[in-house]
Amino acid sequence: MSSPVSSSHAAPLQQLDQLLRDTQWLWRPQPFKEARPAWCKQLPELTEALLALDDATLAAIAGDDEVRRHWLGTYLPVVDELAKFIALPHAIEAQPFAVGPHFGWEIPGRKWAQITAFAGAVGPLRAPLLEWCGGKGHLGRLLGWRWQQPVVTLELNESLCREGERLAERAHVPQRFEQGDALSRDAAQLLPVHHAVALHACGELHRTLLREAVTARVPALDFAPCCYAHMAGEHYHAFSSLTHLQLCHDDLRLAVTETVTSSAREVRLRDQEMAWKLGFDALRRAVTGIDRYEPIRPIDKAWLKFDFAGFCRALAARDGVELPETIDWDLFEVRGRQRQHDSQRLTQVRHAFRRPLELWLVLDMAVYLEAHGYDVTLSTFCARSTTPRNILISARLS
Repeated sequence: MSSPVSSSHAAPLQQLDQLLRDTQWLWRPQPFKEARPAWCKQLPELTEALLALDDATLAAIAGDDEVRRHWLGTYLPVVDELAKFIALPHAIEAQPFAVGPHFGWEIPGRKWAQITAFAGAVGPLRAPLLEWCGGKGHLGRLLGWRWQQPVVTLELNESLCREGERLAERAHVPQRFEQGDALSRDAAQLLPVHHAVALHACGELHRTLLREAVTARVPALDFAPCCYAHMAGEHYHAFSSLTHLQLCHDDLRLAVTETVTSSAREVRLRDQEMAWKLGFDALRRAVTGIDRYEPIRPIDKAWLKFDFAGFCRALAARDGVELPETIDWDLFEVRGRQRQHDSQRLTQVRHAFRRPLELWLVLDMAVYLEAHGYDVTLSTFCARSTTPRNILISARLS
């Protein structure tokens, strides 16, 4: 097993920043909103090949980043260049450990797999543990038990705190719960002299942890960021001054669009919703004469039980679109399904940049930590089939 990356991350960040700026014309356009992004004219062979993909080949490409990279590399050599930035080593387990079969019995299997993998990559603990946004404290309880350290778990939801206290008492782990808002100054006061951990604290929650941990000079920090778009403001404010790329909410959402937990039914309903939304988009353009995509707010999922006409009528009523009495519903439904067919294929170009964008965000945080005296390693703590948000940022005060 290879060692985590421990050298300065400034150079990779600058290189990736330049590469992503140079390729914005490929990853910024959204085929769901633009039937034919501008790059389709510049890359006609790629466009033709994508639109000709059968469903089985599309599924193979969409379901595996390596398959996508190899397929696109024939037409876009830049995707091979990006590969060197996203190849992180797997974290070395600090010390093999095993827990009894009943320790995580109340935790869903996939979540328990994430927690045990994360816990296996963290340690040894340098100080008493602070678990940031910990829910019922499953991760903190496991780490406290493993390293025989007291634990403080910060959680906003009071009922989760009380449930976590019950579980900690049963496991005989000295774990204290602090009910509070991680974005508050009171929360920041918990950080000094602690080894801080966070598994999938969303957006501004992990950004706040990072800033406050640096201010508090915590001796050690291990966190796996998540949901980068959940932030204050319209644009991402980079931690490092080395970057020039400007990211908006849509760009940040692209970095985390990959999912691995959807059932066949969920996939079918998602595809139906996409096709019907695009059919409604075509209908609205025809009715209003405004030939541009208008964002559609989240729908009531019960509308998917209607037929296409019922779906469109419900959506039009909510959004104030006046529909004519006579509509060729079959025509617009067919248009929607064709747009969905094309969009799913053309979007594979954009999806090739998901992980590089995430690595840009991670490297930005790593460089910030290094600038404040921390040694930083980046690694993956579990397979992406367990969770795509599998990047572990580990920082130790020099």
